[in-house]
Amino acid sequence: MESTEKKISLELLPWLVVHEDGTIKRIAGTETCPPGFDPETRVLSKDITMEPETGLSGRIYRSDPVLPGGKLPLVLYFHGGGFVVASAAFPNYHKSLNKLVAEGNIIAVSVNYRLAPEHPLPAAYEDSWTTLQWIRSHMTRLGSEPAPGTESWISEFADLDRLFLVGDSAGANISHHLAIRLKRSDQDPNLKIRGIGMIHPYFWGSEPILSEVDDPERKAMVDSWWRFVGRSERGCDDPWINPFGNGSAEVEDLGCERVMICVAEKDVLRERGKEYYERLVKSRSWWRGSAEMVETKGKDHVFHIFEHDCHEAVELIRRLALFMNHA
Repeated sequence: MESTEKKISLELLPWLVVHEDGTIKRIAGTETCPPGFDPETRVLSKDITMEPETGLSGRIYRSDPVLPGGKLPLVLYFHGGGFVVASAAFPNYHKSLNKLVAEGNIIAVSVNYRLAPEHPLPAAYEDSWTTLQWIRSHMTRLGSEPAPGTESWISEFADLDRLFLVGDSAGANISHHLAIRLKRSDQDPNLKIRGIGMIHPYFWGSEPILSEVDDPERKAMVDSWWRFVGRSERGCDDPWINPFGNGSAEVEDLGCERVMICVAEKDVLRERGKEYYERLVKSRSWWRGSAEMVETKGKDHVFHIFEHDCHEAVELIRRLALFMNHA
């Protein structure tokens, strides 16, 4: 009997496989969990829609009850997954956001940007920009009414003068480009990003640097990830993935006051995160912001998403909370 199993034309491990007929099967990041009240952290969440036309949605979080003391920092969170897997409803991200919101006493919106390859780049970047415009719609003038489609938790509890972008892996990459775009736009000057928390940022380049030279197998693996997603003639030197290649934006165009870059000792992407930090430090005379780097020893890429309760993950969340509540 002839086998009915589809033949595989491409394996993009550990995330998905592509069949010869063009269909895609995701093998990671597909699980979901509902929003609601988390008794461990006393954080409440619900799903929201930012743009019905494209289906852009997210999950918003706050403590329950909201602690007194004025309005709270607002965080836009962009999940990782190589631009191809995961969502705000992925249980690991949901649990991590609960912990971050509880530790930082913040309002957080975890964004469900559209995934490649069904929605090729720059769809994810456009969704991040749309989300920022949605946040802008909550900025009302004295005596005016909130715009239609605004979210009451943001209007009631969020301090829009303390807006932060936080993301891990591909989400950190998105945060970088969103801050660049805001600075270069003719956007309302009242809309400002106070800081960016980049966790194990997904940046890359065609030429290996430092420890990447001694690990050609992993270098080739990451190359294949981006070639599948980016589909660019410039490959791994495309400005979307290489922030320091020809044609990339200058770091002084980063539209924020502060940046915290987190790297992990065993992460194949660590050298790129360190390079990003060093470039920011060297550009302070132009950028005029402040940068700090946090390195976690003995851990690999986005470990905090899969090992929520380990000492290192607890410490990483604590550092992020301090960063967002810095006066």
